[in-house]
Order: sequence, then structure tokens, then C-alpha cells
Amino acid sequence: MTSQRARNRLVDLLRDMGIDSEQVLEVIRTIPRHLFVDEALGSRAYENTALPIGYGQTISQPYTVALMTSLLLDSGSMKKVLEIGSGCGYQAAVLSHFSGRVFSVERIKGLFVKTENRLKQLKYTNVRMKYGNGFSGWVANGEYDAILVAAAPVDVPEQLLSQLAIGGRLVIPIGIAGHQKLRLFTRNASGVAEQLIDDVSFVPLLDGVQ
Repeated sequence: MTSQRARNRLVDLLRDMGIDSEQVLEVIRTIPRHLFVDEALGSRAYENTALPIGYGQTISQPYTVALMTSLLLDSGSMKKVLEIGSGCGYQAAVLSHFSGRVFSVERIKGLFVKTENRLKQLKYTNVRMKYGNGFSGWVANGEYDAILVAAAPVDVPEQLLSQLAIGGRLVIPIGIAGHQKLRLFTRNASGVAEQLIDDVSFVPLLDGVQ
């Protein structure tokens, strides 16, 4: 189930579900998702489903990863991307194919250590990780061409919007469990435009670290 055939089936499914970026689909086809989950779950890695990664967290379903990545690509060239919620590192690995540098923040220390080691072993050299509070972003490396948030706050954090470059995009799920909407914010010279994308289900974005 970790074969190229399984990856091809996943890509065909994502295309049928409406993902039309061939760039994104090819990256999904290429990245070994089974290396980002526990070995016991490897046989399910190329199903279009979220899977547990420990610490009460999940790896997002491939459709969601592809959709959020595609939404950010529409903003054009991405020299710097910020990811909030590193998780197992899979989304950062996808983003690394489209951005010069990916900065990723994880609030759970055990997950941070495990994922940083994994990304180094897999030689994702343009991804840098930080153990910290996702609500604060990563000010030192802003402004960002794109920000992707992989957990859901109740409202959009203003600190993240302020770290967007002009023309930059923030894709983020917002709402309480069972009532979350994926939203896209675009910063322009006169302010921030907001677009509703779809219903989604994410773990909550929590303040602080653990």
C-alpha cells in the first residue's frame, strides 16, 4: 500500500475531487507520506483520510493539504512561507517544493523534536522549525508571502495577518469543533480581503506551548 500505484490512485482521487493544480498533484504523488506516520499506519498512508500522529494531533487528509497549498499558490511566487502547526512535517514538506524557505512553528515539544529530526533525515533543507506559540507566528522572519495554519482558532489571529506581505495570503480554518470554515485572507495595500472556502475539520489552535 506504499507503492507508486497507491500514490497514483490517491492523485486520481484528488483530481476527481476538484484539485486542478498539476504542480500540487505531482508533489503529492512524489512525497512518501508513509514516512510521516507511524509504521503501523503506513498501509493507510495513501488513503484520503486524516491519521493520528500522537499527542492528540493528526496528519491532515491529502485533499485538505492539496487544497490549502493550491490556494496559497494562487498568490504567485512564494519566497517565504510560514506554517503554524508543524504536526508530523508532511504539509511543510509539500510547501518546501513551492517556496524558497518554509518557517514552521510547533507548540508541542515532543512533536517538535520528532518532526525536526524527521525533516532533517529526509533532507528538507529549506524548512526551519521553531518550538513556540503559533498565535505569535514567527515575527523575526516576516513578512511572508503565504501563511498556512493547520489548526483552528475561534477567530483569525491578528498577529498572523500583520506578518503577511502586501499581496500575501493566509489560509486558515476558523471555528469551534463541528462548525469550522476554511477561510482565505489576502492582504492588499488598503487592508485585508476575506474569502470563504469550505467546511473543514481540524484540531483546535491552542494558545501557549506544552
